[in-house]
Amino acid sequence: MFKVFVDGEAGTTGLQIFERLAKRNDLEILKINPELRKDVNERQKMINESDVTFLCLPDAASMESAALCTNPNTRIIDASTAHRVNPAWTYGMPELSAEQREAISKSKRIANPGCHASGFILGVHPLVASGILPKSANLAAYSITGYSGGGKKLIAEYEAEDALSHKAGESKAIMAPAPYALALAHKHLPEMKKYCGLENVPFFNPVLGPYYKGMAVTVAIFPNMLSKKVGPQDLTEILAKHYEGSKFVKVLPYEAAPVLFNGRLDPTVCNDTNNARIQVFGNENIMQVTTIIDNLGKGASGAAIQNMNIALGLDETIGLV
Repeated sequence: MFKVFVDGEAGTTGLQIFERLAKRNDLEILKINPELRKDVNERQKMINESDVTFLCLPDAASMESAALCTNPNTRIIDASTAHRVNPAWTYGMPELSAEQREAISKSKRIANPGCHASGFILGVHPLVASGILPKSANLAAYSITGYSGGGKKLIAEYEAEDALSHKAGESKAIMAPAPYALALAHKHLPEMKKYCGLENVPFFNPVLGPYYKGMAVTVAIFPNMLSKKVGPQDLTEILAKHYEGSKFVKVLPYEAAPVLFNGRLDPTVCNDTNNARIQVFGNENIMQVTTIIDNLGKGASGAAIQNMNIALGLDETIGLV
């Protein structure tokens, strides 16, 4: 039976991972005394006793915890931003390619993808890999997401009793969609660029929605970007071919007049799953690729569990279906 430790189980992602692990009978969860959860020696002991340790910590703390591991057999899966573009770590997105999946299966250091980055990369990487979207393309994207991705402080802010209050002249309109990261330097941009093989950093605008979780990441595709003339049906076929046989990624058929939910896109349709749904919209003059995930599922804890399963040689769907 594999031993698993969650370093940072009190955070949003840590809690989700812990809850998923607790439902399994094929793992032994190593539990740290709550009074010692910040004790370096106790954490080091837990990390090195484990077959897998999940790091659910801020970047600096994740780097410190990773350095505590001296057991050559312990696999570290880091949910923070700290190691995602570090070449010494394996990027935890097996859907990139068969080679990426193989690398994850052999790796002792796995960097879990970011939520926005997951949606962006799943929609863009196959188009670049196929050659239809040049690496030199200047891409623009936006993402509507539930507030749970902001952690405990933001969750408390949105769920406070007075969150719905808004009077004329007040700056607090908490229930309105709220664009953020307006310095245009979101922390997920480096991995979005690197793992799509892009030469240029994409323009990216994340938007907080007034709901708990669920994410829709949309990328604009203009015909003059592409290496040859294709339409939305062609892009759909390229994406579908790339994800053929995938356990968790589904490419929906192209619809010239999308029915959806009364003509509207629901960013919560993948909630409580590790699934991703990709759909191409538009026409021959302008197109968009939209990927929907649960920002706490495929965008965080679900992906972490999937990576653990692959790294341990287990069926990747265990605990996720």
